[in-house]
Amino acid sequence: MPQHLTIVTHPLVSHKLTIMRKKETSTAGFRKLLREISLLLAYEVTRELPLTTETIETPIETMEAPVIEGRKLALVSILRAGNGLLDGILELIPAARVGFIGLYRDPETLQPVEYYKKLPEHMEDRYTIVVDPMLATGNSSVAAIDMLKAAGAKNIRFLCLLASPEGVARMKAAHPDVPVVTAALDRGLDDHGYIVPGLGDAGDRMFGTR
Repeated sequence: MPQHLTIVTHPLVSHKLTIMRKKETSTAGFRKLLREISLLLAYEVTRELPLTTETIETPIETMEAPVIEGRKLALVSILRAGNGLLDGILELIPAARVGFIGLYRDPETLQPVEYYKKLPEHMEDRYTIVVDPMLATGNSSVAAIDMLKAAGAKNIRFLCLLASPEGVARMKAAHPDVPVVTAALDRGLDDHGYIVPGLGDAGDRMFGTR
């Protein structure tokens, strides 16, 4: 079983994340960097994809070559900011099935409220990667994985850009079988449940909203 938290420390990931943190980085720049960094993170989160072999013909000879085993991946985006990571990963794995879970955080209680869910079939057979740029309180992430497990998903990974110690602890307590892959573990949360030092609201910065 992989460790519960993996921090991707590749220099390109760290460099791009620093630019994304800067408040002067434009919406277009932020969106472009998020797509680029998602490709780099995707390599880590798919590291343990199960492989089998098939017989192929190269221009030289016949060989047994590795291919991904079983049904295709399922990528599940927690709306709306998850789509920024989703787009980049789909460039790398275009055959993956895609699902969406719509959650927003109640500003008073900080608890997630569901407003949309659409998932691929046969979730029980798929290697599922849940994407959301921020693992802050962990409440929305835990709720999304609760929904996925209720739909039959068993082999789940969670991919985020930034995580807080509080969010990681919440995920580990609720779903110790779901590894978390992130580009950085920040200091903590402020009184409004935002990651500090963080990079602000990922959805607002990606879409240019306030």
